[in-house]
Amino acid sequence: MKILFICNQNQNRSKTAEELFKDQFKTKSAGLYNQKPVTKKQLSWADTIVVMEDEQRSEIAKRYPKLYIQKKILSLEIPDVYYYNQDSLIKILNKKIKELF
Repeated sequence: MKILFICNQNQNRSKTAEELFKDQFKTKSAGLYNQKPVTKKQLSWADTIVVMEDEQRSEIAKRYPKLYIQKKILSLEIPDVYYYNQDSLIKILNKKIKELF
């Protein structure tokens, strides 16, 4: 399964998730508000898109409405208060991904 993890900047949450689950899934990560925002190509690649917050799902719908309705998009509801590879972030990611998959 190919999973694209998305957060605001692709520095902390989605980047951590990409690396954490790369042995279980084919993973990539992207941001919405960074210098290289998520592309149509990246969204098309993924079987499942995992956003960190619901508002990111809404932003994808605005930018790519046709792709949005074709994709399975899940929200982890993890706020932007963690840093890259933070132990508590890793614990939350493991718990939430285990629940979803």
